[in-house]
Amino acid sequence: MSIQRLIALRNVKKIYPMGAEEVRALDGVSLDVYPNEYVAVMGPSGSGKSTLMNVIGCLDTPTEGTYHLRGENVGEMEDDELAEIRNREVGFVFQTFNLLPRVNCIQNVELPLIYSAKRKAERRRMAEIALDKVGLSDRVTHKPNELSGGQRQRVAVARALVNNPSLVLADEPTGNLDTKTGEEIMMLFEALYRRGNTLMVVTHEEEVSRHARRVIRLRDGLIESDVQVEDPVLANYKIAA
Repeated sequence: MSIQRLIALRNVKKIYPMGAEEVRALDGVSLDVYPNEYVAVMGPSGSGKSTLMNVIGCLDTPTEGTYHLRGENVGEMEDDELAEIRNREVGFVFQTFNLLPRVNCIQNVELPLIYSAKRKAERRRMAEIALDKVGLSDRVTHKPNELSGGQRQRVAVARALVNNPSLVLADEPTGNLDTKTGEEIMMLFEALYRRGNTLMVVTHEEEVSRHARRVIRLRDGLIESDVQVEDPVLANYKIAA
């Protein structure tokens, strides 16, 4: 039995008018992503990687081409439908954390659940489970300014996970972290992948991309290469052996 694609893009173009000119941020991208893949998206500035993430994350729609997320045609959705599928299917992790400074960790993690029909007690339970998954069950009442950079990013990851989304999208997740803390966040991503989550990480760092199992490189709005990568944990085991 074939596995259903999670993401299916076909000849996707995103064109922005710039006066008399037009910028082709995406110029005909076709791409499939399946459940429980760990994908890194790389490319120089202006290559289209941020636009691709905006389209995949339902923050923007293609100018041309089609995008299906779990079989639903995203390109034909109205704004309210996009907001619903985005909240239900996609968890976001940002370079700058994007936490609300005046509320504590558990309240930050509950935010994606506010628009659901879940009762307050159920939202709190789900947020506690998400914080436990990222190793912060002892920090639920702390505010962001009482946490380290790595802990703040863990809160952001917990918020991305709280809805049990089909896809976690991370945009430069280690960009504001030191090397050691960044490595800790990547090991957390490794654990999420091994639990069955689907991850797509936008990065310009080769060290970050080496954690992924598939590396897509963009240039001038097109896919330049799409390479499956050996499991780094198994590779290290083979070297040690």
